[in-house]
Amino acid sequence: MAPPTTPRGQAAGLAPRAPSRSRAVPLALGVAVLAISFAGTFFREAAPTHPLVAAGLRLALVAVLLAPAIVRAARASLLDRRFLRHAALGGVAYAVHFGAWVASLGLTSVAASVTLVTASPLILALIALATGRDRPTPRIWLGLAVAVVGLALVGGADLAGNGTLAGAALALLGAAAIAVYLLLGRALGNRLDALAFSGLSAAGGAVLLLGVALALGIPLAPPTEHAATFIVLTALVPHLVGHSLLTWSLRHTTPTVVGVATLGEPVGAAIVAWLWLGEVVTPLTAAGCAVTLAGVAVAVTRRRPARRPAAA
Repeated sequence: MAPPTTPRGQAAGLAPRAPSRSRAVPLALGVAVLAISFAGTFFREAAPTHPLVAAGLRLALVAVLLAPAIVRAARASLLDRRFLRHAALGGVAYAVHFGAWVASLGLTSVAASVTLVTASPLILALIALATGRDRPTPRIWLGLAVAVVGLALVGGADLAGNGTLAGAALALLGAAAIAVYLLLGRALGNRLDALAFSGLSAAGGAVLLLGVALALGIPLAPPTEHAATFIVLTALVPHLVGHSLLTWSLRHTTPTVVGVATLGEPVGAAIVAWLWLGEVVTPLTAAGCAVTLAGVAVAVTRRRPARRPAAA
């Protein structure tokens, strides 16, 4: 049991967060959200590659690129049984998340798919409320509520007009899976090496997705050079930059805050799809983007403590 002097909100077994790094979390989350906002459009450009293959190849490339980080962590004796067990489960979560979400992109628009797959903060907040660990503060609940209103504006009308029930279900399955991934990373506390964890999880997810594709007789090679190029880009930008920063942030803030930050992804994804693919951004969608960003800003930024008056 933790001693009575343990600061409120500090999980047992976790060292206090470094103030300088904690202040860097909003910037890291902002860059991460910008990077992952390109994922939907990049996967669209990778068509007609089968979703299992596109997602599996992305994860395989990430695993190869992060191999040096895995070797470094092994030499530092960080890859103990607990770490490897969590990374293996993270691989399953990655496989479900990317397999389901990439499949949903073929059944609805980028905006609607990305909106639904970012429902993970709702799941994380409810889990935190039930377990009592990393329980959301009133400020986070407020930001989450505002962001959800914005997301409803961004994706609701689009889903009703162009999407399918199957597409919505797959995107929500992807949301549940990434929530599990974030919880697995958070559970490692200060033992979390973000790049090694992401790399090992990616390797496990790649094996599962490409193994299923192979068993179903689906060709594992991208059908065109254009498709191959964009699969590589999904590994370099949304994953190496975006997911690595999200995983790093878990050492310095809660999964709920990280999840709330990803609610900005539909905003970025809608803008990228508009500029790149010509998907229409209606005034209602634009308004939803503004509301969503306001909610994320409320949740991930901290109030500055009031300054004490100088001693007379």
